[in-house]
Amino acid sequence: MILSTQTDLLAKAFGYEKTVEIIADAGFDAIDFSFFEMDDNNHPFYNDDAEDYMRKLRALAESKGLTFNQAHAPFGFPADAEADIENKVLPKVTRAMKLASILGVKIIVVHPIHHIVPYKGNEKLLFDLNMKYYRALIPYCEEYNIKVATENMWCRDRLRGCIDHDTCSRAEEFNAYLDELNSPWIVGCLDLGHCGLVGEDAAEMIRAMGNKHIKALHVHDNDHKADLHVPPFYGKMDWVAITKALADIDYQGDFTFESDCIYSNMPDDFKNEASKYMVKIGRKLIKMIEGAK
Repeated sequence: MILSTQTDLLAKAFGYEKTVEIIADAGFDAIDFSFFEMDDNNHPFYNDDAEDYMRKLRALAESKGLTFNQAHAPFGFPADAEADIENKVLPKVTRAMKLASILGVKIIVVHPIHHIVPYKGNEKLLFDLNMKYYRALIPYCEEYNIKVATENMWCRDRLRGCIDHDTCSRAEEFNAYLDELNSPWIVGCLDLGHCGLVGEDAAEMIRAMGNKHIKALHVHDNDHKADLHVPPFYGKMDWVAITKALADIDYQGDFTFESDCIYSNMPDDFKNEASKYMVKIGRKLIKMIEGAK
């Protein structure tokens, strides 16, 4: 099973070239490229030379024995009305898809539209809106030969201030999204940490979705109260049950960390050691999956 990790906080500290070197030196197999900074319309990835830069990054990674297996599209831009999806969201996401395809990425995670209205009471509206949204991405998937993965989300209840269910946060709804889209280009990325945040048992959700629907993972831990994005074993999630469930469904995708908040308060000169430690955690979890089969 391929072990990968995202670039987000390492790239903010060191830039992308050094991040590739750190991830390679740590012993990861692949890289999950974070396009989060493309929320900014003035980011260099919108410039004409960005495609050449992606080719150089890919060549650097390959020289280190790495591939770019996964990516994450930007998601922090405003979408306050349906018109914003076409005018503000799609241009950013499809640009990220193109750049990811140049890196050789096979799956890019694209959040469903979910903050445009409160989730509770608007489930059908959001379902219909997201069917339209993801179908609009399929021609770009075909053009760039890249799959789009939707993801299980969470929201903050506006009255109580606590985390609550949101789009695709339950297996039944997540499966319904994928079944209705019914496209080989649209797959599911199960965010394990998000399961715990909304009170869903991650192992049960894995079994309820199965390997038919789960083609990618976001692996991180939390205390069931905040989206901490810390490594497994640093929170309250049951990794024995999670790895057993992944084994039971014969999960065929990659094992991708989204746990780099481990770097948040760490001196830069120690982040490479933290990356090596993350690899040890990842290899342990993969062995747990393999041992449970």
